[in-house]
This record gives sequence, structure tokens and C-alpha cells, in this order.
Amino acid sequence: MKPIIKVENLSKQYSIGGKKEPYSTFRESLSNTVRRSTDVFRRTKKEAENSFFALKDVNFEVMPGEVVGIIGRNGAGKSTLLKILSRITEPTSGKIELYGRVGSLLEVGTGFHPELTGRENIYLNGAILGMRQTEIAKKFDEIVDFAEIEDFLDTPVKRYSSGMYTRLAFAVAANLEPEVLVVDEVLAVGDAEFQKKCLGKMKDVSVQEGRTVLFVSHNMAAVKSICQRGIMLKKGELTFDGKANEAVDFYMQGGSDLASFQEWNSEQMPGNDSIKIRRAAVYAAEKSVGEPILTNDEIIVEIEFYNNIDRGNIDVTWNLMNVQGIHVAHIGTVCAQDGLARGWHKTTGIFPSNILNAERYGFSVSFGRNQREIVLHVDDILVFDIDDGIQRSGSSFHKLPGVIHPLCSWKTNATI
Repeated sequence: MKPIIKVENLSKQYSIGGKKEPYSTFRESLSNTVRRSTDVFRRTKKEAENSFFALKDVNFEVMPGEVVGIIGRNGAGKSTLLKILSRITEPTSGKIELYGRVGSLLEVGTGFHPELTGRENIYLNGAILGMRQTEIAKKFDEIVDFAEIEDFLDTPVKRYSSGMYTRLAFAVAANLEPEVLVVDEVLAVGDAEFQKKCLGKMKDVSVQEGRTVLFVSHNMAAVKSICQRGIMLKKGELTFDGKANEAVDFYMQGGSDLASFQEWNSEQMPGNDSIKIRRAAVYAAEKSVGEPILTNDEIIVEIEFYNNIDRGNIDVTWNLMNVQGIHVAHIGTVCAQDGLARGWHKTTGIFPSNILNAERYGFSVSFGRNQREIVLHVDDILVFDIDDGIQRSGSSFHKLPGVIHPLCSWKTNATI
């Protein structure tokens, strides 16, 4: 059987925020142009120093009907890969062979015209995929039913909430019958019921309709559930390609660098126009960041962020996953009941001791507004180990059965 996707030596290089030249006179601009033209070799060297590879020499093939999970930490190159496969951006070098139509859901609003209604955008996206109007009409009711937006069908999508946007975008991408369905973890902004519905749809289009699915996710349980195969990227390079379960185990047990502390400069901070994150850390109470965290330690998790929202309560939610991809805990707080001022803030939480088992864990974080709308979601922002502190040969983890291992008080009395 011929592969539906073939990627050969794929690389994508980006420049790192070069400094903008100040405004100058025409004479200065002319002299600068002459100077640059006689200094091409020096400029080329400087550009190389101020650039990085989001993807570097990536090679893989995907067969028709495969569901492939693409995993890796933030900045690994996952979204860049999907954008190249979806023809949104061009590769720097390498070759891609892709046979068939591609339906993409990469970020909220991709492929939608904000001034057009939901109805009009459905037909627009179908036309972009090369479908006839009669073909789109046959799928129209199915799309509307799946998206659950019937009452807002003739409303411009610029007035949709992020959840409505996501539901319609996924419904369009999944139901207009592309040969390849490409889904980034934009589903994180949807509610739990809709996420489950989307995961079921992705499995159905593969098993029942024989279509190919590429799914980027940090939800390891979802990857194990719907994917047959897993590809892991690390710093732009492909580091694992195999069965989905094995890929997840590799990722959680060491394929991903530990990151109990993260700090970003102004150009690299994760976020958007609403929230920017400068620092995140998880560490044991009364210890320094980076020291071993033991099962009997209280665990501190903190995040420093810039709030650029002028109205609404801001809440910070942490989701804790273990090495098996099990969702262990969902914790968080409303930062200010009467609204959070613009500016820098730090939120700190304390996780009780003697609850978590000895294992590797990962935190994702979400910022919400008015406890309804998620304005920023960052997966796998912190990865850390918990140990029981007992010295032994072999593995440092002495993991007992079960997800948690609480310290209980026991009493035994003699009875007659």
C-alpha cells in the first residue's frame, strides 16, 4: 500500500526577533543599503546565529487510515509540522508528498472569515477543499448537529465565543470528508463533553471511513485511546516513532526533559494578547527549586504572568497528569473576585503532602475569564518527579499500586 503522507528531510528554520532598525534619512538608508550589499557574508553568518530550527531533518511515512499521535513538549515543533502539512507555511528544506484533501483544525478561527456567518463559512471551507456546493449541502445538517450552533447559524462568527468557534471548526474539518484530518490541541478550549465527542469522531473517521488522522496532544490518555501510532518530537527532531503506548511511555519516562522550573524572556514567553507567562515552578515546601521532591513534602506550584484583560475575574487552573496519562488532579483558584488589575501577578498554590505516589508527573495550566471562557492553555508546562526518599539500587521510584498513596492513621485494638 502506498503512503498517504511521506515526509523526507523536512526542516523549518526561523529567525529570532531581530532588532528593528531606527527611522533614518534617505541618505542614511542609501548608505546602509550599499554597506549591506558589500557585507553579505557577515550578514549570512549573523542570521545563522540569530535563528533556530523548529524542525530539523524529520522523516516519516503515514499509511491510509492510520491515527497518529504527535507528542512532545512545548516548542518541540509539533504545531510547525502540522502547519507545513496543511500548507499554511512553507518548509525551509525537505520534501513532502501528500495525497488527498486535508482538513485542518490548528487554532481557533483558522480558515474562517470573521465577517461571514456560520452558514457561509461552512460553504467557504467546503469550496476551499474543492467540494461542489451539492456535496457540501449533503453534509450541512450533519455539521450543524455536531457543532450544536443551530441558533447562531446566521450570526457572523466574529461574535461567537471561543467554544462555539471550536465546535464549528471541528465539525467542518471532520465532516467535509478530507482524506487527511489534522487536529492540533485546540480542543483544549472546549468543554469535557465536547472533547469526548471529538475524540469519538476522530476514531470513527479512521475505523469506519478509512481516513487518516494526525493528532497533536499533551493528553496522553487520549493519545493512547485513539492512536495506533505515536511520533515524538524533541527540539525539532524526531526522537521516537512506534506504537502509541510505547511513545507515551518513552515521553513520560524520560524522553521529555524534566522541567520543574521554567523562565522565559520577553520574546519567548508563552501566551497571547490576554495573558503572558514569565515564570512557572514546582518545588517542595521549605526547599529550593530543583531539590528532590519527596512523597511527604508539601508541593508548591506557582506561576508569574501578565494580565492584559481589563474586565472580568481571572482564574488559574492546574491539571496534573501521571506517567500513565491519568488525570490525577484538577486544582486552581480565582485570582480576584472583583477583577484582576492589568500588570504582573504571581499565583501560588500548595498541594498537600502524603497524597501523591512516587512517580513522574506533568502539570498543564489554563487561564480562564469569569470561570466560563478559557483565554490561554499551556500543556506540559512543568514536568517533575516525586520520590519516596528511600535509597535503593535500580529505579529511584518505589511506586506502590494505585494512582495515589495517602498516609493514613491506623489503630489496632484487641477484641473479645
